[in-house]
Amino acid sequence: MGGDKHIAEMAHVIPHGEKGPRHEERPTEEFEADSFENLILLCPTCHTIIDKSPDGYSRSTLLGWKDRHLVTLAHSQGIQTYEDRNQTREAVVAAMAENKAIWKEYAPVDGSSFGYDPELETAITWKNRMRGVILPNHYRIEAIILLNQCHMMGNEQDIFARYREHVRGLSARHICGIAGEAIRYPTEMDGIFA
Repeated sequence: MGGDKHIAEMAHVIPHGEKGPRHEERPTEEFEADSFENLILLCPTCHTIIDKSPDGYSRSTLLGWKDRHLVTLAHSQGIQTYEDRNQTREAVVAAMAENKAIWKEYAPVDGSSFGYDPELETAITWKNRMRGVILPNHYRIEAIILLNQCHMMGNEQDIFARYREHVRGLSARHICGIAGEAIRYPTEMDGIFA
């Protein structure tokens, strides 16, 4: 957006067919070449270099790069295992606060005029904030909680399960265009890890 160009290419670690770079490393168990686990994002130059020299870039090397990158990325976003409930709560509350501020400012309410007119600026802003901020924050909150379930007490597992269903519904609606599947936000999430 804003003039930037995305030049990355989605590369297969193990190819689809019986030929191609690293095909001999294909797992013996059920394997899906297009699965997230078998894909890595590379610039076009590196994609070419890696596929032309498969002996120098094994499956374990490529997946190791990907794993280290994902761990670094997650850590930079606060997705990590925390020592206690308070630290976990602080990480969750920060993302929740941003979502609530956007919700309060832009979300359509029953009967609002832009609920029926997607051309209005408010509706466009809401759609952009939902996809660009709210859903990514929800995914980050989910990831933080999944790594810190050891700190959960009482009925927090149930609250989290309902929250995940809420997020699935939002994703279905705002990414896939499937309406009517979202359950309401479980307000008990406001007190999780408290």
